[in-house]
Amino acid sequence: MAKWVTRERPKTDRIACPWLITNFIDSEAEFLYVPADKVLEVAEREGASSYDAPGARYTHRDGLCSFEVLVEEHGIDDPAVRLLARIVHGADVADDRDVTPQSRGLLAVAEGFYLLELGDHRQLELSLPVYDALYAWCKSEVAAA
Repeated sequence: MAKWVTRERPKTDRIACPWLITNFIDSEAEFLYVPADKVLEVAEREGASSYDAPGARYTHRDGLCSFEVLVEEHGIDDPAVRLLARIVHGADVADDRDVTPQSRGLLAVAEGFYLLELGDHRQLELSLPVYDALYAWCKSEVAAA
């Protein structure tokens, strides 16, 4: 079981990435949420992969959000995942909110979960079905195209 570490108090990308990791990269992944200034230290100590944090192995770069970077680096060639990645990008990157019609809706849901202050792992648990549903919708859209 590999460990993955990111900043505590997750929002869009830090919930979407665990969904992607669990479904397409490492089904046995364990997720750690830590203070932002501890991500790299904990990653080194735990032998974990870091994501969506300054200096992390998988983080925003070249105009991509962390979810998109994971898709690219792991060669996930699923058209529905690529559509989902665009939705996540728009929800996560303030300058690109309207990249898809669904991005603002995902942002609203992600912000709502954040505002509930459920604790990081409970928020993750409750949010994952949102991404399952979005992925199912993306598969339907891709099949119809």
